[in-house]
Amino acid sequence: MNKAVFLDRDGVLNEEIGHYVWELEKLVVLEDVPESLARLKQAGYYLIVVTNQAGIAKGLYTAAEVEACYQKLQQATGHALDACYFAPAHPSVSESLLRKPDSLMLEKALARFQLDPAQCWMVGDRLRDMQAGHKVGVRGILVGTSEPADYQPRVANLRAATNLILAGR
Repeated sequence: MNKAVFLDRDGVLNEEIGHYVWELEKLVVLEDVPESLARLKQAGYYLIVVTNQAGIAKGLYTAAEVEACYQKLQQATGHALDACYFAPAHPSVSESLLRKPDSLMLEKALARFQLDPAQCWMVGDRLRDMQAGHKVGVRGILVGTSEPADYQPRVANLRAATNLILAGR
């Protein structure tokens, strides 16, 4: 069985700007991300993006624009990412088990990459990210201060999350 780190996109890999990010010029990769991903990759982790993209259901942007953002992330990180799953639904428009806090994106990756959930981590900036990971037995690390929760572990950025993961905590 293999191990992976599941990564939310906005607020973990790129700057959270308070609304949907689909325009390439507004997708700004956070400074600590390339080094952090390289360290995780070197330690043998698959790196899998799992992101809600409700703007698709709302007609604000397309799946192709989400893919273009993923390609920009790939270029900025030396092609360290192994896959990107995104949920195009929004509860006001359509229901989907892909959308976090549901876990279908993670379940698909667990099957595809033959992952052992006990060796995997979910790194996200929202409680819904932690809930999706919990549903499939994956430990979570909450990044940033956007949630007013007392969830632990909670760290400042992906670099700090990487340090925890590599320390085996």
